[in-house]
Amino acid sequence: MIEGHTDNIPIKTNIFKDNWDLSTARATSIVRILTKDNGFDPTRITASGKSQFHPVKENDTVEGRAGNRRTEVILSPDLKELYKLLEQ
Repeated sequence: MIEGHTDNIPIKTNIFKDNWDLSTARATSIVRILTKDNGFDPTRITASGKSQFHPVKENDTVEGRAGNRRTEVILSPDLKELYKLLEQ
């Protein structure tokens, strides 16, 4: 899963209606790079927008807000394959 995040400053432009749009666009841009440019299987990747609701830093400084404008790659194992290994 690719998660997009924003700071808590509201955005409204011709391209992005709000921070939800921006965070989702961040995630989908990475998904496109992984699938179209690097051959990753698109059926195994999900783009997710988290907006401003999962900050990793305080939003009351420029540096903190910059840290919250990010994408994260969340790796999850294929549980079917894991169960097969455990059965052996």
